[in-house]
Amino acid sequence: MEKITLVGGGLSGSLLAIYLAKKGYEVNVYERRPDMRKNRISAGRSINLALSVRGIRALDKVGLTEEIMKQAIPMYGRMIHSIDGQQQFQPYGKDGQAIYSVSRGLLNIRLLELADEYPNINLFFNHRCIDVDLDTAEAVFSDEQGSEVRVKADRVIGTDGAFAATRDKMQHTDRFNYSQSYLDHGYKELLIPPAEGGGFRMDKNSLHIWPRGHFMMIALPNPAGDFTCTLFFPFEGEQSFDKVKTEAEVKQFFNEFFPDAVPNMPTLVEDYLQNPTSSLVTVKCYPWVRHDKIAMLGDACHAIVPFFGQGMNCAFEDCVVMDECMEQYPGDWTKILDSYQKSRKPNADAIADLAVQNFAEMRDRVGDADFLERKRIEHDLCELYPHAFQSQYELVTFTNTPYSEAMARGAVNDRILEQLKREKTDLHDEKRVMQIIEQNL
Repeated sequence: MEKITLVGGGLSGSLLAIYLAKKGYEVNVYERRPDMRKNRISAGRSINLALSVRGIRALDKVGLTEEIMKQAIPMYGRMIHSIDGQQQFQPYGKDGQAIYSVSRGLLNIRLLELADEYPNINLFFNHRCIDVDLDTAEAVFSDEQGSEVRVKADRVIGTDGAFAATRDKMQHTDRFNYSQSYLDHGYKELLIPPAEGGGFRMDKNSLHIWPRGHFMMIALPNPAGDFTCTLFFPFEGEQSFDKVKTEAEVKQFFNEFFPDAVPNMPTLVEDYLQNPTSSLVTVKCYPWVRHDKIAMLGDACHAIVPFFGQGMNCAFEDCVVMDECMEQYPGDWTKILDSYQKSRKPNADAIADLAVQNFAEMRDRVGDADFLERKRIEHDLCELYPHAFQSQYELVTFTNTPYSEAMARGAVNDRILEQLKREKTDLHDEKRVMQIIEQNL
């Protein structure tokens, strides 16, 4: 039985381990963190994620979708909070289409539990990768006692996140392209607890956004009735983490810019001052593989910012494509890995760029009248002509269309919407609408 070492037991690592085990490989997963199954309370409080069609498809392949969806909360659109306290709902897609708020920690725990049911998967925690031999597929780990553990396998797959040890080794090889780009903004997690007596303080089936130009706050619902809030804020500048540091400054800032949220955040000051401020990075690199010995998957080779809600979904789709390549080229890992990277690289680059674009849209434009008019036209087109027009958001979130195709279609859609808006076309004039769509396509 061939042996595969997985560096990293997070979401994509634990899922990929199951795919590999189902194909008959011996899989040894080495995770630098402790076993989160032994600390379920903290795992349950970790940041929540938006699960959509691509991620659901990946969970389908291991039979977890029904179970996970029971704990997920559907979000049918954005609820925009203006500074004067007014709220406006913007649907994500057609009636009934939703993305789902899920707990990262609880999902990771369930994947680890499922992986542990396979006799050909071995899980090792508190093992930090310190070296990888790219030619022999030998990995070196430092265990909890600080001792070196050397592991020889037929190949190593790095699923160890945005600051991957596997990628660090690849960066020292010839003709390896690499870039990382940080946003000027960071983020801090805050909390809206359940209402007194239980229940939600805001609409539970929306992703709440407080857009404020060059910064914003969002909130995603949790099954317990609370919301995980995230403030996306510049590190430096007139309004920034650098300028909001004291209790008085926190109160003044939030009362000025998020007045309707403050009454729902009783631990705001403590959360803001105690919770860490984290950075937002985009990582691009290539190649993702070396011969038939080394490969990277997920954030290890394409970390993206979270503003399209596709980080987890994209990594899970990596696993699906890897699985499809294993089926197409049984046992031929040179072809498996080469086909995998060529399929995924343009799509990973596309969603990385779309995520940055969506950040500008969410913080600057969702409250703009012209933008809202374009969104109204787009929504009506999707409803009236579903076989001829799909929005970029719909293609990314509610289909398995390659990200690169969705990105290209978005540029076409912009031209269609601009022409319809400029001509003030009656959207029920099917002949003219179809002419405009076909001309631009």
